[in-house]
Amino acid sequence: MSDDPLATLNDKLDRLIDLVGRAVPARGRPADFDAASAFVWHADSKHLEPVDHVNRVDLTLLKGIDRVRDILIENTERFADGYSANNALLWGARGMGKSSLVKAAHAAANGRGGDPLILIEIHREDVHTLPDLLQMLRGHERRFILFCDDLSFDSDDTSYKSLKAALEGGIEGRPDNVIFYATSNRRHLMPRDMIENERSTAINPAEAVEEKVSLSDRFGLWLGFHKCSQDEYLAMIDAYVRHYGIEDDGTLTAQALEWATTRGSRSGRVAWQFIQDIAGRQGKKLGGEAG
Repeated sequence: MSDDPLATLNDKLDRLIDLVGRAVPARGRPADFDAASAFVWHADSKHLEPVDHVNRVDLTLLKGIDRVRDILIENTERFADGYSANNALLWGARGMGKSSLVKAAHAAANGRGGDPLILIEIHREDVHTLPDLLQMLRGHERRFILFCDDLSFDSDDTSYKSLKAALEGGIEGRPDNVIFYATSNRRHLMPRDMIENERSTAINPAEAVEEKVSLSDRFGLWLGFHKCSQDEYLAMIDAYVRHYGIEDDGTLTAQALEWATTRGSRSGRVAWQFIQDIAGRQGKKLGGEAG
């Protein structure tokens, strides 16, 4: 090391700058929204990564959810056209096509032509960074669906407050060009025992519970997904069989029912898993997802 005090100081400053640079993640480049119609939000580096191929199924293959399908598509297309629309919470039974419907609605809105609607997935553990993402998107000429799959909160999780403020609260509020879609198995996004515990231990039980469930009130659309009937389950199987050219030797229905019995449930996901098994045995390759 040099005996020159100025050189010594410069050396220390260089090392300090290097340490700070390592501690603070590099800020990602601005997203090129012409590069793709879907992106994934990376909270650590504050950047959006384009998705070249969105993993989704054709809208016509989503059976047993006709009413909620029509409501969400209408809401999405209205938003894409620049009109008022609501945040949407898709809640209910597992494997009934909640996340598939969000992605299919996005594709349906873009399939009409015009400027593409951008779908951005934000992971549940990154919800606390939602204000940063909203600030990035605010005022942009494009319109965005923020999508969080399997959203729920544990009893010691306070990040739901950030989501509440981002959706409706705060001085600025949610940008006009952004809408939020979430899927969850829970109608109020909180575990029942958490709500019951608040009701039994709080000084003012009604106010305590209201604080916990008020997050779901930020969603103008509550779209419920319920367990499907046997007829609906078989309709899903039939749609997949016709769509993918699956061969039926006359025993497919019986096999499908047996498959559901061994799984202990009937759902779109169970139907898709059965079709994957049958297709594999017939030497066919399938693409997409369900559930």
